[in-house]
Amino acid sequence: MERSAEKGATVLVSGGSGFLGSWCVVELLRRGHTVRTTVRDPGRETEVRAAVASQVDAGERLSVHTAELNGDDGWAEAVAGCDYVLHVASPFPAAQPKDPDELIVPAREGTLRVLGAALDAGAERVVVTSSVAAITGGRNGRPGPLTEEDWSDPGNPKLTPYAKSKTVAEQAAWDYVRDRGEVGRLAVVNPSAILGPALGNASSFSLQMIERLLRGMPGVPRIGYSIVDVRDVADLQIRAMTAPEAGGERFIAAESFLWMAEVAAILREQLGEAAAKVPTRNVPNLLVRAMAIFDPAARTVVGQLGKRSELSHEKAERALGWSPRPAAETIVDCARSLAARAA
Repeated sequence: MERSAEKGATVLVSGGSGFLGSWCVVELLRRGHTVRTTVRDPGRETEVRAAVASQVDAGERLSVHTAELNGDDGWAEAVAGCDYVLHVASPFPAAQPKDPDELIVPAREGTLRVLGAALDAGAERVVVTSSVAAITGGRNGRPGPLTEEDWSDPGNPKLTPYAKSKTVAEQAAWDYVRDRGEVGRLAVVNPSAILGPALGNASSFSLQMIERLLRGMPGVPRIGYSIVDVRDVADLQIRAMTAPEAGGERFIAAESFLWMAEVAAILREQLGEAAAKVPTRNVPNLLVRAMAIFDPAARTVVGQLGKRSELSHEKAERALGWSPRPAAETIVDCARSLAARAA
């Protein structure tokens, strides 16, 4: 696999208009690769190119293709001749649907659609973006940080539809390559909450968390997340794409766990007047649960109240030489990019 990486590979990134997808495109171009990316709406090509151009000169090395996860059209053309595929595109709702299949079906079928097309086209490796949500919902009392050996249980009634969708989709991908006898052509990256500088108009649930803090939400609920920088996730994706030892493996991408109150404190300490509206008071758990009865956005986080999950990125560090930047730096860079975009 080193041969194509050395000469400059042709790489497809699904979901190039997204927060992580756009940074994957940027980092691949910076490293000399030719990049294709997919969007659902062809009208977004100009937006994608502008976001990428803010970081790197793509020249003639970037092409944009139209393809959707819920249909076959466009995927065969997008993957034809690609050395590698980074499958980043995935549905993520503003609020959790009542029927989990609204997320599970497109996540699973979309992953299998892209994975099958890529392998059939001869891609050397496919890197699927899963989530730590496929890891954090299954351990039963075993001590120590969560690792890649841990799996969420899709049958757990407390698991959110999003977490179920990521778990089912990743398990389906591993089953698929095992059935084909091609496990070494798949690698999976499991990111935690992704923050960092936003390109263009890219949005995500994690970015919205910082936006709400900066705008002055009434108070901070007792929820927290392991945080990782979008640039570091893109770097890990590319490492997993080419490293021979990454074949058939999953890798946690996470730096450190922070409560939202700690994130708010970092913003106030580092941004000064720009963080004047960031709340200082906490919202009681009981109030958040009451809000969740009427507010779909609150229902998204109510299951996380008071829960702390420690994640180990030791495997990615040891096997692939990956090292994430400090969470505080990521938070500040994220907030500054959002403030600049709003100005």
